[in-house]
Amino acid sequence: MATLVLTVIGDDKSGLVEALSGVIADHGGNWDKSHMSHLGGKFAGIVLVAVPDTRQAGLVDALQPLAADGLLDVTITEAAVAAEPPGTRSLSLELIGQDRAGIVHEISAALADRNVSISELQTRTTNTPMGGGMLFEATALLEVPSGLDSSTLVDALEDLANELMVDVNVDEA
Repeated sequence: MATLVLTVIGDDKSGLVEALSGVIADHGGNWDKSHMSHLGGKFAGIVLVAVPDTRQAGLVDALQPLAADGLLDVTITEAAVAAEPPGTRSLSLELIGQDRAGIVHEISAALADRNVSISELQTRTTNTPMGGGMLFEATALLEVPSGLDSSTLVDALEDLANELMVDVNVDEA
């Protein structure tokens, strides 16, 4: 079986997932995992697909007309075989606070400085309940090296959260 990562983007309209999933199903592919969203008037996503080796070329060729039909631009990459990093544990991070530029950069830099990997990240902004601006929310799944004490990481993130004036919560995943 070949494993492909499809990144897709197109003008948001109904039928996009149906068109993509139809091509995948027609070629014996299995839709394993995906993250998709409406962003700025566009529909964007990433899909992990498994397809029999003998049908991979046909699937790749059949995906190209989706762009020509004005539906989705599809970029195809062969998935790397990723082994679980040795000696890591998973933690979840939730962050909420007044939106401002640089929050993701500050948090991700603090994590990278400690060799913490972000395996999933979801963010969004919403109007604050009392109409005082925008609220920024983030959830992340973190892969933490076993040598890094959780309380040390939490303390560092809480110090940064105080500087950023956001609330942060870290728990075992």
